[in-house]
Amino acid sequence: MRVYGVVGFKNAGKTGLMERLVTEITGRGFSVSTLKHAHHNFDIDQPGKDSHRHREAGAHQVLLASKARWALMTELRGNDEPPLTDLLTRLDPVDLILVEGYKRDTHPKIEAYRAQTGHPVLAHDDPTVRALATDTPITTDRPLFDLNDTKAIADFILSEVGL
Repeated sequence: MRVYGVVGFKNAGKTGLMERLVTEITGRGFSVSTLKHAHHNFDIDQPGKDSHRHREAGAHQVLLASKARWALMTELRGNDEPPLTDLLTRLDPVDLILVEGYKRDTHPKIEAYRAQTGHPVLAHDDPTVRALATDTPITTDRPLFDLNDTKAIADFILSEVGL
C-alpha cells in the first residue's frame, strides 16, 4: 500500500488539508483510507453504552457493528502504543493511506505550516518531509505549495507515490 503523511504542529492546518486531500483524491477515482495519531487520551465510546460497559468490564477488544459501519476498539491497558507499521497492516488494501501525524516515522510527508503557531519548520531538519504547504513565505529547498492549493498538493502526493 502507498502511504503518505501530513505533519505539522497544532493549528497548522493538518486536518483541513487531510479532509481536502481525501475529497480531491477520491474524486479522481482513487480509494483512500486515513490514519490519525492522537497525542492525548481519546475515546470514541460513550459511558453507559453497552460497548463502553464491555470495555470497563475488562474486554481487550470490543467490536461494534451495524449495517452502516463497524469499529474495533482495542484497549492497550498499559502496553506500549503500537508502531505505525503495525497499525497500517490492520487497514484494508486501498490505493493510498493518508496519515495525519506520526511526524517522527520514516514514511514520506508533506508539512502543513503556519507561522502564527510559533513553531519551527519541521522540514529543515527532517528529510522525510518532502514538501511544505504553507500560508507563509518560507525559504526552503523543498517544493513549496500554498496551503489551500489542494489540487497541486494532491498532484504532488500522487506523483510521489506513483499514482
